[in-house]
Amino acid sequence: MCSPGAAVLTSESHGQGSGVVLVHGTGSSAAFWAPVVDDLAREHTVVVPDLPGSGGSPLPEGPLDLDQVADEIVATAERAGLDRFALVGMSMGAAVAVRVARRQPARVTRLALLAGYAVPRAGLRLRFDVWASLLGKDDDAAAKLLVTLSSPDHILGAMSEEQVSGLLGWVRSGQAPGVAAQLELARTLDVRQDLGHVTAPTLVMAGDADPFVEPSHSLQFVAGIRGARLETVRGGGHGFILEQPEHTMTVLVPFPDR
Repeated sequence: MCSPGAAVLTSESHGQGSGVVLVHGTGSSAAFWAPVVDDLAREHTVVVPDLPGSGGSPLPEGPLDLDQVADEIVATAERAGLDRFALVGMSMGAAVAVRVARRQPARVTRLALLAGYAVPRAGLRLRFDVWASLLGKDDDAAAKLLVTLSSPDHILGAMSEEQVSGLLGWVRSGQAPGVAAQLELARTLDVRQDLGHVTAPTLVMAGDADPFVEPSHSLQFVAGIRGARLETVRGGGHGFILEQPEHTMTVLVPFPDR
């Protein structure tokens, strides 16, 4: 059952076929998934919601609650005509996806957790705190922080100054209006107790050069979810979907039907 009074999330829907729902991470929006939507939509109905505080999705009056966010994801899938669906979560979205799979096991056919975490360890919490401290005070510094945390040195080092400048501008313009509330949820959530209750076949993807959410966080998913399979993206940072789209697509596109 979904929580009473759950907010209506804005979302996009693409394609036809079995369902796939994509859940983005902190401070992002449905637009994050643009590199993968077309490929997935060739054979699937792909639903891409904006989390509360992203896109046109409203924030609640109080703090974000993980159970309610999970129920809002399910309600969004239902409105798109999906009773059952594969679920893909990125970063904080991975924890949201785990909570959906725990609360609604009959609905989630498969689970993919990308660069995610079950609970933020001390270093990750500190990175969230630095990000939060810059909000509304120094947008340029916040963008530089996110770029350096999301992309390993070998990726940034191969870019021209113009490309780096363009990336910074894209990050600045793409910050969700509700990022402060999302950051508070991200730094306090804990789905470790959910892992043993996940029954959906699970794929875990991690970039081995991720400077934001270290790959050890993904290993916690693999250890806690029975039968979970780990796919390591060699040289991949937190944004490996953007850095290595061909590798990502090779693994992710067949995932809903395997």
